[in-house]
Amino acid sequence: MNYKRIIPRLDIKDHNLVKGINLEGLRVLGKPDFFAKIYTDEYADELLYHDTVASLFGKNFLLDMINKVAKDIFIPLNVGGGIKSLNDIELILKAGADKVSINSEAARNPQLISDAANKFGSSTISVSVQFIKTKNDIKVLIDNGREVTNLNIYNWLYEIQEKGAGEIILTDIANEGTGKGPNIKKIEELIKKINIPIIYHGGVGTKEHVLNLLEIKNLSGVCLSSMLHYNLIRESKNNYLDEENFIGNREFLKNKFLFGRFESVSLKDLKLYLKNYNIETRVN
Repeated sequence: MNYKRIIPRLDIKDHNLVKGINLEGLRVLGKPDFFAKIYTDEYADELLYHDTVASLFGKNFLLDMINKVAKDIFIPLNVGGGIKSLNDIELILKAGADKVSINSEAARNPQLISDAANKFGSSTISVSVQFIKTKNDIKVLIDNGREVTNLNIYNWLYEIQEKGAGEIILTDIANEGTGKGPNIKKIEELIKKINIPIIYHGGVGTKEHVLNLLEIKNLSGVCLSSMLHYNLIRESKNNYLDEENFIGNREFLKNKFLFGRFESVSLKDLKLYLKNYNIETRVN
């Protein structure tokens, strides 16, 4: 059976889990391993770790973290951020990742997709495509949304497929972190000619948003962050913010400034909800 996948995304900066809006204004949420352990226990299909500043500084800082996580968590780990070469991919895989997610360097040098797929296998290679819809066009962005490219998104998605990537992770930057819901018609239009697995990320705030996405026939799964993270913080014990290893400004979390935009639902309950609508996911 082909299950639809639910993939928590953990954006990392300086060893902290962070979250922002439109990939900007990142705020510290806590220790990534706290979230990763619970998501694993609640039947996440895999975890996506993304180094938010790796492309800016030219290196990936997650190797030690992934090495530790891989020893304790036995679901697939996908790692992205700052990947520029086959050597970078090899180091990340040796650290314990099962997949890598390439964005900026794939756009600059599409041959990297082919070379990586040939060396490590297509199932190991994800390509992240960040886009933003303007009045008359759809722009493809790189460097965690910092730089606009001249790529035509339809041609680029098709080229990624033809280069041998195993899947595409599609992020709508205009919706990302807002909870206002995905543009279903636009997503259907973008992926209608793509045959490899597509994972969508950006703007999901309710169970119904997830359901609407997973009813798209050729969408393989969704990548969630804010909705899951904020629910977990809501449901955590009061001493969560008092943990001595919590690093960062706690005021955002104490005020729960943006939490109200996102429905309170655990990953496990989300999967049970989807099952009621005949969306098959892994639940045990």
